[in-house]
Amino acid sequence: MNYSEAIKFLYELRLFGSKFGLENTFKLAELCGNPQDELNFVHVAGTNGKGSTCAMLESIYRAAGYKTGLYTSPHLVSFTERIQINRKPIPQAEVVRLVEQMKSVLGKFPSDHLPTFFEVVTVMALVYFCRNECDVVIWETGLGGRLDATNIVYPLASVITNIGLDHQQYLGPTTAHIAAEKAGIIKPNVPVITATDDEDALDVIIGTALHKGSPFCIVTKEDTNHPPLDSIELPLYGEHQKINAALAVATVNTLQKRLPVLESAIIEGLSTVQWAGRFQIINSAQRTFVLDGAHNPHGAKALSRAFKSIYPDVKPAIILGILGDKDISGICAELVSIPGDIFITPVASERTAKPEKIRDEFLKIKPNVRITLCNNLKQAIELTSLYPLTLIAGSLYLVGEAIELLGVATTVSQYERALNEWKVNPAR
Repeated sequence: MNYSEAIKFLYELRLFGSKFGLENTFKLAELCGNPQDELNFVHVAGTNGKGSTCAMLESIYRAAGYKTGLYTSPHLVSFTERIQINRKPIPQAEVVRLVEQMKSVLGKFPSDHLPTFFEVVTVMALVYFCRNECDVVIWETGLGGRLDATNIVYPLASVITNIGLDHQQYLGPTTAHIAAEKAGIIKPNVPVITATDDEDALDVIIGTALHKGSPFCIVTKEDTNHPPLDSIELPLYGEHQKINAALAVATVNTLQKRLPVLESAIIEGLSTVQWAGRFQIINSAQRTFVLDGAHNPHGAKALSRAFKSIYPDVKPAIILGILGDKDISGICAELVSIPGDIFITPVASERTAKPEKIRDEFLKIKPNVRITLCNNLKQAIELTSLYPLTLIAGSLYLVGEAIELLGVATTVSQYERALNEWKVNPAR
């Protein structure tokens, strides 16, 4: 088996969808020796900011001298982005080795009850981190928390970034429902750190923490004004990233007895953190691109505020592509405040929203906005060639495609970015 064949094997596991429930993940991990029992985790859930917060935590602990594991999803271009040690993506040869191991173990499951792609990859990550003796693993949930495959671990801390409306069809219609699913990662007597400011959601998180005897810490905007955050220039732009940084610092401080970190390492880690696809600025030829995977109203609002703060006098071209299961109207309502011409493209995904639908939502809000419909992202980039600044947003899938088209990164297998496609099957 080579890397392309390993990716194709993982791609074919998508046929089993994404299933809520932990039974198969626990069984798969047990067949692999329960590697999760040998590792220290910081488990991170939330509607937005999970990836950025994970990147900040990883950067701080790496600066402090710890060997770090980082597990995140989705990937933007290469599957290897999902599993990293000391911010180095897993080597392709290791992916092949782990897929071959998983393939042999999958034969012990009934053919009608096989683990899904995400369950298999989650256990692959556990085996890889354990085999390499990571000191601490920053562990991002996939969807929700309570029944997410990542929830088989018993972490040092449970982090919930924030709660907004997203994936309501799976997690529930209100922020309180969604918070209950995210709060499912809270374990008895394990500290909880959150930057949630939605009152209903916060009530659920606090209630869950109290019920499980878990100490909790609430991070607010005021925490961004305290040392060392008040003097750090973050490489990740936007006020929302300052909140994420405060959350990361609060988490590190909460775990000082288990994982000691000097303030100098906190400063170094936050000052050098990198996280692609979140207000990522790319200078190409005579043009500047800003890429941001704002895929729900909460994220679009943060993007709009950050863009207008950083580029207050710029009228950009806005290339937008949104998945059909997202709150298109809510995203448009936030992005329409950015003064620019809009170019709408389908996302290279079977879940894409039709550009006509996005256009109609924009016109309801701002009838005089200039909108151009495009056949694909490549055409949209070509049509916006005379704009000095182009914003590409609306979906991380679109951002991943942009990164590849702009020559920043490339895929090895035709199935690589398609691994991000998923659908939810009924709960077990």
